[in-house]
Order: sequence, then structure tokens, then C-alpha cells
Amino acid sequence: MNPDLGTLPSPAVLALEDEFVAGLKKIFEEKIVFNQMLGLKITSLEPSRAAARIEMRPELVGHYGFNRVHGGVISAGLDAMGGLAVMAAIGARHTDQTPAERLQRFSKLGTIDLRIDYLRPGIGEYFELRAEVLRLGSRVAATRMEFLGADGKLLSTGAAVYIVS
Repeated sequence: MNPDLGTLPSPAVLALEDEFVAGLKKIFEEKIVFNQMLGLKITSLEPSRAAARIEMRPELVGHYGFNRVHGGVISAGLDAMGGLAVMAAIGARHTDQTPAERLQRFSKLGTIDLRIDYLRPGIGEYFELRAEVLRLGSRVAATRMEFLGADGKLLSTGAAVYIVS
């Protein structure tokens, strides 16, 4: 766990309650229609980390000759994952509020800055996406993200800053 998270306890000490996780999953996978179009499915959610998976489909191809995933899928997926990790961290920090009150904070979340480094071509049956909160402040959060192939090879990395208030 990164010490810069301030008052956020380590994942070993604190787990997100089922009601909050279910609400966050519903927002992320169902209510954000673009995430649905990408096929983002949450595989893991911790107080400062999130993981998801995207199955490769013809609609996601960016280069037809190589069946390579489009760079926009990578950047949008990593941006979404950074936001998800921030929401998990916010949920873990504000346990004095009900899950519904914490989920309301999603409407205030917005990307300030996003950087993606494309390291290798995105070719595969599916992709794993991971995000970790580096710092959660009262107004801004910083994250780093990874986009991996089915073989676990790192294909792209990302860093983002989000407004949280």
C-alpha cells in the first residue's frame, strides 16, 4: 500500500462492504453505457485498487490486418479504471456515510489529466486492466493504471488525475 493515501487504511484492515461494491459495480458496468459498450467487467475491487477485464470483440478492433485493439479502447478503459479505483478509495475513506451517500460522490468525479503510454500492440483474446490510487486528497486524486494481455504481458500504462469534489 502506498503511504501517500493519507487516512486510508490498508486493504488488509478494511474491506468494502457488499452494498457499496454492488452499487459501484451497477454504476460502472450498467449505468455508464460506454463502459458497457467496451465490455468492462470488474474482477476485483479493494479500498485503493480495482481490476477489470475486456473480452476482445470485432467492434474493438483498431487495425483490421492484425486484429489489434483500438488505442481508444485502451485509453478509455484505463481512464474508467482510474476513476473506479478512486471511487473505491473514497468509499473506504468515508465509512461514516451510508453506501448510497458515498455512491452519490461518483457524480462529482471527473478526469483532469490522462496520460497513456502504448508499449506493445494490443493483440489477444482478452485484456486485464488494473488501477491503483497513488494519492487521494480532499479535491484531487492521482492514479496509475496498467493494460495487460491475456498472457500477463504489459501492453500499456497510464497515469491520471481526477477531481473528486
